[in-house]
Amino acid sequence: MGGWAIAVHGGAGVDPNLPPHRQEEAKKLLTRCLNLGISALRSNHSAIDVVELVVRELETDPLFNSGRGSALTANGTVEMEASIMDGKGRRCGAVSGLTTVKNPVSLARLVMDKSPHSYLAFSGAEDFARQQGVELVENEYFITEENVGMLKLAKEANTIVFDYRIPAVGSETCSAVAESPLQMNGLPISVYAPETVGCVVVDNQGRCAAATSTGGLMNKMNGRIGDSPLIGAGTYACNLCGVSCTGEGEAIIRGTLAREVAAVMEYKGLSLQEAVDFVIKERLDEGFAGLIAVSNKGDVACGFNTTGMFRGCATEDGFMEVGIWE
Repeated sequence: MGGWAIAVHGGAGVDPNLPPHRQEEAKKLLTRCLNLGISALRSNHSAIDVVELVVRELETDPLFNSGRGSALTANGTVEMEASIMDGKGRRCGAVSGLTTVKNPVSLARLVMDKSPHSYLAFSGAEDFARQQGVELVENEYFITEENVGMLKLAKEANTIVFDYRIPAVGSETCSAVAESPLQMNGLPISVYAPETVGCVVVDNQGRCAAATSTGGLMNKMNGRIGDSPLIGAGTYACNLCGVSCTGEGEAIIRGTLAREVAAVMEYKGLSLQEAVDFVIKERLDEGFAGLIAVSNKGDVACGFNTTGMFRGCATEDGFMEVGIWE
């Protein structure tokens, strides 16, 4: 074992014209979350506890598309989803269709720890949240003024915004209303910064874990479920590695992207970075996505085929990096 390692992401597919102050805000948040995780790892917290802790922090800040600040459905409401997986025993929990749960990742953890199931959704998940006494808030808590404006732009363009973040200034020139050759299940979409959040950790015992949380697509159909809560697609952890994905959900689902990283490590004998590179190149077809990963040896890796990906990573030997572009 090579010691602990941690990686976080705030989404792949960053607009190259993202204003510098937005870039700095993202880097500061990623750095804060990395430091939170590093502190917990130095205090010998388990990998599963650390990924939950870090993703909760990301969900609480409205900068990225999870928890407060989530993308809005076509009806102007928030429907959130999340998943978490413990590589030890491949235990997992997932939730979808949440409208009042303040921290979806923690409800996913409770599904794993306190229910006989792996996945709860919509009214069933909300009922379970009340039974477990988790913190609930009104749906309005999650809605930001910026996202209300983004939904308006998406409706005017008659498209889904994938995922959603556009600078408030100069939005008339941004990609939400520009023509795009990209398609989702054969239909054209408009693309901008899929800011799903995620965290992967290997602790000093070599245990891997992963968690992912999102509000999904701006202007999505009610009831749409993406890759983030789907074990093996957006999130996966086993004794070899932990993986969290971000990007075009439908492509990630088709490619079972997170599980594929573990599979090619196991069956092809690839290293972590080799596995990540292979999966991004060979398993996305024409889709666009990114992912972060750690191995049980203390390695950390990331990969993406988009313009950029909000990301940060750190290892026990003192390495730490936060970046957006290639």
